[in-house]
Amino acid sequence: MSGDSSFTNPTESPMASYSRLLEWVFACYFFTHIPITLAIDLQALLPGDLYLPALQDLLKWYAARFKDPMMLDPPAWFKAFILCEALLQLPFFPVAAYAFYKGNCSWIRTPAIIYSTHVATTVITILAHILFNDFSKSMYPGPKTTSERLTLSAIYIPYLLIPVLILISMLFNKRYNPDEEKKRQ
Repeated sequence: MSGDSSFTNPTESPMASYSRLLEWVFACYFFTHIPITLAIDLQALLPGDLYLPALQDLLKWYAARFKDPMMLDPPAWFKAFILCEALLQLPFFPVAAYAFYKGNCSWIRTPAIIYSTHVATTVITILAHILFNDFSKSMYPGPKTTSERLTLSAIYIPYLLIPVLILISMLFNKRYNPDEEKKRQ
C-alpha cells in the first residue's frame, strides 16, 4: 500500500485499513482548514475591509450564535495564536493534506508532531479561557452559562482532538515511526 491513495485494499490488515481511514480524516482536516483559516480565522487579525461583506457577516453570525467574542474582539494572546496559524500552520496545511491523502508518507512525521503539539497547546489555552474567563466585561457577548460555555467549547474541541490523534499516530503507528520498524528487525 506504499503511497497508494486508494481507500481499501483487500490484502490489507484491518489495522492498515484503520490507519488509512485516519489518514483520510487527517487529509480532510487539513484541506478544510485552509478556507476556514483564510475566510474566518484571519479576520481576527487582519483589517475588516480585506474581507467581503458576506464573510464579515458570517463571522458576526458565528460570534453571536456561539457567543465567541474572541473572534470579534480578540485578546492579544489570541491574536498571537492567529498569527502563528497564519505564518506557521497555513503553509503546512496543503503539505499535510497532500501527505495524508497520498498516505504512508513517513517524511510528514516530524512536522506533524510539531504541528500537533503546537495546536493542542494553543487549543487547551483557548478552552481554558472559554471555560473559566469572566466575559461580563467583553465588548461582545460571551458565554455565561455552563451550557453556552460547553457549546462554544464544542466548536473548538475538534481542533484539539484531531491534532492529538495525529500526534498519537505519528508516535505509535509503525508506518510513521521508523524506530519501531528498526526495533522489530
